[in-house]
Amino acid sequence: MDETLGWIASAATMVAAIMTAANLGSRVTGMGFVVFTIGSVAWSAVGILTGQTSLIITNVFLFAVNLFGVWRWLGRQARYEAGSAQASRISRQKRNVSSLFSAGSIIGAKVEDAAGTKLGTVIDVMLTCDSKQVAYVVIAEGDFVGARERLRVLPPQLFEVKKGEVACKLSFAEFCCRPEIDPECWPDTTPETNAN
Repeated sequence: MDETLGWIASAATMVAAIMTAANLGSRVTGMGFVVFTIGSVAWSAVGILTGQTSLIITNVFLFAVNLFGVWRWLGRQARYEAGSAQASRISRQKRNVSSLFSAGSIIGAKVEDAAGTKLGTVIDVMLTCDSKQVAYVVIAEGDFVGARERLRVLPPQLFEVKKGEVACKLSFAEFCCRPEIDPECWPDTTPETNAN
C-alpha cells in the first residue's frame, strides 16, 4: 500500500511541478496546485504508513501552502483575468469606445508577422515613467525552454494588437536583422523605429 501511495505521490508531484513551472495562465497553474495538494496528501499517507514524522510534518505544511496556491490562482487571479477579459470583450463590441487589451495578458503572447510566421513571444514591456507610454517590447525568439533563446527589443509603433492577437509590422527577415540584446543588460532608451 505504501509503495502504491509513494508512486501516486511521486507522479502527482512531478506533474504538478511541470504545470506550475510552465506558467500557462492562472487556470493551469491553479490546477497544478490542486495536483500538488493531492501529492501532499499522498506523501503524508506514506509518512503515516512508514512512520516518517518528518515526511508527515513537511507535507502537512506543503498541503497548507498548496491550498493557498489553489485559492491564489483558481480564485483570486482567475477572477482578475475574467474581469479584464470581459472589459476587453465589451470594449471591442462598442463602436464609440477604444478597444481595451489587458497589459497582463501581453506577457507570454505569441507575436507573428503579417504573413502569420511566428517571430517569438513577448516576455516584457518596458514603460517610460514620465509619459507612461510603452518604450519598447522585449521579444524572445528560440526554443520554448530558453536554452537557445535570443532577445530583441522593438518599439511599440511596430506592433498592432487586434482581438488579443499581437502582430508585428516587420517581416520575419526584418525581425531577424534586429540586434540581439543581452538578457541581463536591456536598453535604457527606446529603440529606433526603423527595421535595420
